[in-house]
Amino acid sequence: MAGELQGKRIAILAATGVEQVELEQPRAAVQDAGARVDVLSIEDGQIQAMNQDINKGDKIDVDRLVGDATVDEYDGLILPGGTVNPDHLRQDDAAVDFVRDFVREGKPVAAICHGPWTLVEAEVVRGRTLTSFPSLRTDLRNAGAEVVDEEVVVDDNLITSRNPDDLPAFNEKILEVFAGSAA
Repeated sequence: MAGELQGKRIAILAATGVEQVELEQPRAAVQDAGARVDVLSIEDGQIQAMNQDINKGDKIDVDRLVGDATVDEYDGLILPGGTVNPDHLRQDDAAVDFVRDFVREGKPVAAICHGPWTLVEAEVVRGRTLTSFPSLRTDLRNAGAEVVDEEVVVDDNLITSRNPDDLPAFNEKILEVFAGSAA
């Protein structure tokens, strides 16, 4: 897999409360495949990662504020979960606009666990098939999505998974879809 994403630039959009493993494992997968990765956030400096939502993890360096980034600069977007992370993101206009624009441009967006909450706020799930952590499924249905309980789901440019147990399949699908996107 080394080199299959050479020349690609991937954004990971996250805020304090991000589930650490859901940021770190996809980031490592795309970096190992040759992509350049930027952690974008609504906060400057560092964000506090969490483990299972309640235990503090590492502080993660932020590369750029999402408000300073443009969709044109990136080939793919990853939205990790953690309950608090997408709750912060969906209240930030720049983050929501970035996600909405990314999806509408047809670029690949991968969201895991609670990550699809930001997709709901961006109003891009109507008529789409997705999966998520069980507690989000009603929100997704209310926003017009068809929800399935599968390890990883691809609907056009959206890739979704349910939880950290799905990370191997999620990461594999990210690499496959991101490799096929235009540079």
